[in-house]
Amino acid sequence: MKILLIEDDVGTAQHIIKSLQQHGHVIDHASNGRDGLFLAAGESYEVMIVDRMLPGLDGLGIVKTIRGAGIKTPVLFLTTLGGIDDRVEGLEAGGDDYLVKPFAFAELLARINALARRPPVSAVETTLRVADLEMDLLKRMVVRAGRRIELQPQEFKLLEYLIHNSGRVVTRTMLLENVWDFHFDPQTNVVETHISRLRSKVDRGFDTELIYTVRGSGYCLRGPE
Repeated sequence: MKILLIEDDVGTAQHIIKSLQQHGHVIDHASNGRDGLFLAAGESYEVMIVDRMLPGLDGLGIVKTIRGAGIKTPVLFLTTLGGIDDRVEGLEAGGDDYLVKPFAFAELLARINALARRPPVSAVETTLRVADLEMDLLKRMVVRAGRRIELQPQEFKLLEYLIHNSGRVVTRTMLLENVWDFHFDPQTNVVETHISRLRSKVDRGFDTELIYTVRGSGYCLRGPE
């Protein structure tokens, strides 16, 4: 994957670049906003990682500019600003996801992979499939192996997010933010409870499981290998 990193902190940038390269990704790096904008507008990337606070031109200005130019590359904001208003401001500027410093690299990698798998806006599907599981987004209907599965609205939203990221590990934090819109940890077992309920409907009574727990990391929906 070709990734653009716009980050002015030398230590943070070196750590991200080295870690991503170890996972086989190609990284272009800019240490200030103006150079970052030049690369973002002139090259093709699958994901951009953009620091909010940058010399020359801040991250919000970069993303607003490229969105105004019709560039739809997914953007992950990095920031020390963890408030709800700061997150909303970044997302409204055109960002796709938000990660507060300090962060674990595993979380960064999971979010990058999730962003890279999002289909272009012009190619959004209305029917999602993984193995023998099918979700019709227009009819709000889920079927597995020809059997109708009744889901509550939040269960449907959770399953939709898992399918969109099928084959990838999604963390508890990602689920809280993208399914429940919690930009903080409510210190409840809401994720675990809903995953358990979803498993009982999607996996129980079928030959193979689709929803897996990845110990210490999160959850993954995938078809049989």
